[in-house]
Amino acid sequence: MKPVYRLTVSCPDRVGIVAKVSEFIACHGGWIIEANHHSDTESGWFFMRHEIITDSITIGLDQFKALFAPIASRFEMEWQITASEQKPKVVLMVSKEAHCLNDILFRWKSGEMNCDIVAVISNHDDLRGMCEWMEIPYHHVPVDKQNKAPHFAAVEQLIEQYQADTIILARYMQILPEAVCTRYPGQIINIHHSFLPSFAGAKPYHQASVRGVKLIGATCHYVTTDLDAGPIIEQDVLRIDHGDTTEDMQRMGRDVEKMVLSRGLRYHLEDRVLLHGNKTVVFD
Repeated sequence: MKPVYRLTVSCPDRVGIVAKVSEFIACHGGWIIEANHHSDTESGWFFMRHEIITDSITIGLDQFKALFAPIASRFEMEWQITASEQKPKVVLMVSKEAHCLNDILFRWKSGEMNCDIVAVISNHDDLRGMCEWMEIPYHHVPVDKQNKAPHFAAVEQLIEQYQADTIILARYMQILPEAVCTRYPGQIINIHHSFLPSFAGAKPYHQASVRGVKLIGATCHYVTTDLDAGPIIEQDVLRIDHGDTTEDMQRMGRDVEKMVLSRGLRYHLEDRVLLHGNKTVVFD
C-alpha cells in the first residue's frame, strides 16, 4: 500500500467545507484515495477524513500545516494531518489473561497493525515469555493492594520513558488513577468484557449470568476518569442461552474481546476515530 497523509477534521457544520478542503488539496496536486464525511444533525457538527497519496502532493507536511491553518481557522476546525509512514509508539498493559495480548501481537507481527509496540507492562509476571519471545521489553511492576501509588508512579514513568502515543489496556485488571487518565486523553484504550453501558465494573459475566441475558459482548473504549464510561470505539456481541454457564460465557467472550480490541486499535491507529465529547465518529 502506498504511503498516505491522513487528514481529519471536525468543525461546526456549514456550506463549503468539503469544497474548500478538496480545492486546497487539488491545488497542491493531492490525490485523494479515500474520503469520508458525516454531518451530525443533532449537534450541528461536521466530520471528515481524507487519505491523500503522499507522493502526489507537491508540498511537505510542515508546509501543508502552515498553508492549511488559515482555512482551519476560518471554519473553526479541530484538525490534524499525519503520515502513515510515521508509526505510533504503543505500550500494552496486561495482567494474567493472554488472549487480547496474543491477538494484538500476532496481528502486529503479520503487518496488520501499523505501529511500533515498544513495551509491555504488567502487574504479574505470567506473560513475560510470550513477549520476550517476540523481543518486546517486558516490565513486571507488582501491585501492593494496600498502597497502589508506587505501582502507578512506575507505570507512568515507563509510559513517559517509551514516549508512548497510545496505551492499550489489554485486560489489565487495575483502575488507572485520575492523574494518568487526565494526562493522556484520547490515548488510552481499554477492552471491557461487557456490552457497555450494561454490567460496568468487575465480573460482568457473573452479572450477566444472574440477569439471564441472551447476548453477551465486549466494548472497546477510550479511558476517562469515569470508570468504563469513556467514548466507545467498537462493540460486538454473540448469542447465548440458558444452558451456558458463567464459565461458558467467559470462554466465548474471550473471542469477542480480542476481535473488538484489535478492530478498535486498528481504527485508532489509522486515524479513523474522531472524538466529539463522549461520542465517537468511526470511519471504518
